[in-house]
Amino acid sequence: QVQLAESGGGLVQGGGSLRLSCAASGCTFSRYAMAWFRQAPGKERELVAAVSGSDGNTGYAEFVKGRFSISKDDAKNTVSLQMNSLKPDDAAVYYCSATLSFTHTPCRTRADYEYWGQGTQVTVSS
Repeated sequence: QVQLAESGGGLVQGGGSLRLSCAASGCTFSRYAMAWFRQAPGKERELVAAVSGSDGNTGYAEFVKGRFSISKDDAKNTVSLQMNSLKPDDAAVYYCSATLSFTHTPCRTRADYEYWGQGTQVTVSS
């Protein structure tokens, strides 16, 4: 059973940075595509960033391009999300997700992912 555990959320001032991490267990991590989604109160869960399982190809939502960066470390079984230039609109619960996939193109929809972490809260003050 794949288990995912997020860490690194918290309160940050607008313009600041946070780094989220997700530790995976119970799987051969290198075979998995990973992603970060987020969900704000009253809104749908949306993709933030994704990385393919085959070659580390990455994809981003338009609203985070140039500010966020996703990275996958197969040796440490972790995926991280570096978030810079944070805005109040970035406040949400951030979820790590995983799916067994070898496609070059990162999986981008919620339905693509089988496994989910419990989420970590990110709060951005204005």
